[in-house]
Amino acid sequence: MTKKERAILVLLAILNFTHILDFMIMMPLGNYLMPYFKISPQQFSFLVASYTFSASASGFAAIFFADGFDRKRLLITAYTGFLLATLACGLAPGYTFLLLARVVAGLFGGLIGAQVISIIADIFQYERRGRAMGAVMSAFAVASTIGIPLGLYLANLISWHAPFIFIAATGALLIPLLIYYLPAMNKHLQQGERKKISFEGFVGILKDKKQYTALIFSGLIMFAHFVIIPFINPYMEFNLGYSKKLTPLIYLVGGITAFIASNYLGRLSDKIGKLKIFTVCLLISLPLMFIITNLVTIPYWIVLVLFGMWFSVATGRGVTSQAMISGVVKPEHRGSFQSFNSSVQQLGSGLAALVAGFVVTKNANGSIAHYGWLGVIGVAAMLITFFIARMTFSTVDKKSIS
Repeated sequence: MTKKERAILVLLAILNFTHILDFMIMMPLGNYLMPYFKISPQQFSFLVASYTFSASASGFAAIFFADGFDRKRLLITAYTGFLLATLACGLAPGYTFLLLARVVAGLFGGLIGAQVISIIADIFQYERRGRAMGAVMSAFAVASTIGIPLGLYLANLISWHAPFIFIAATGALLIPLLIYYLPAMNKHLQQGERKKISFEGFVGILKDKKQYTALIFSGLIMFAHFVIIPFINPYMEFNLGYSKKLTPLIYLVGGITAFIASNYLGRLSDKIGKLKIFTVCLLISLPLMFIITNLVTIPYWIVLVLFGMWFSVATGRGVTSQAMISGVVKPEHRGSFQSFNSSVQQLGSGLAALVAGFVVTKNANGSIAHYGWLGVIGVAAMLITFFIARMTFSTVDKKSIS
């Protein structure tokens, strides 16, 4: 990997860090926001789902225009709008304002992930893409390791507003660096080609069974993962009695293990096969999901071990699944496909939040009920992805579109 390639990956990883942290920080704030606004689990789930559903809508709309633009310009424009909306979240005076700000943040945020993946896929051939994807997706681990504990620390020290303002300020510092260092990403455009709305990429997806099956697979991966995340912190505090000061350690330990796993498993998947690594990570994650959603009060170090293992295999699933998905589409339609992929992922996350919000109920003593049901739902969805992966990606590692 050249110095230029490393620099691009670092910039995209930092951008991904702020983007992912904005999405993730809302979920562990549940035990702050529910008492502050005096809202129900269902109303809290709307805050989580509002971002993902609006991101899904904008991602879907981008299918028709994303491949007609320089990916760098589209990325920076979307990122700027996203940061302004995130700042509005931090300044929100009430529940309704915050809900609307999350919708706007999602509209811009839905364009970001697809462009990051498309840029990586344009620069790195499939044989090197696992390592590159692992490096950028390690931002998820950094967001968990540093971002969420820091965000929760700021929430404890100042208020729940502080994490959003922190994200907006960090992202604002990154924009000049992106403008200067990120090269023009317009090789997918023919010389003199005009920016236009095109249905070619969308129609191509509907006609290609491997592409639309890969999208279903992608959405289910996100659903299975995020169906249990929004109520981790409330369950830990209100049901098991762990302090707010302890729960950030879950994300610290989980993030460290995920950071190691994303880079190691990304490289290993390039050597022995992405489907193999995905399968192993998925099978390990199944019992962990059930255990986590049915925990009883135990020594906290055991809790941290369980979450560290779960974050590791979840990251391994994410890195390998996205690398495999990127190999089913031609470069000239990659922007449209990844926009659709981003849309489906956000839709899966949003549905997961809504399902979680309606399954979980609040007891009279403030604890939550039926959290274990979410583990069963997550395991069932993950098993479906196992069979889809075996049918769809068994030949991708051997022969790819690149």
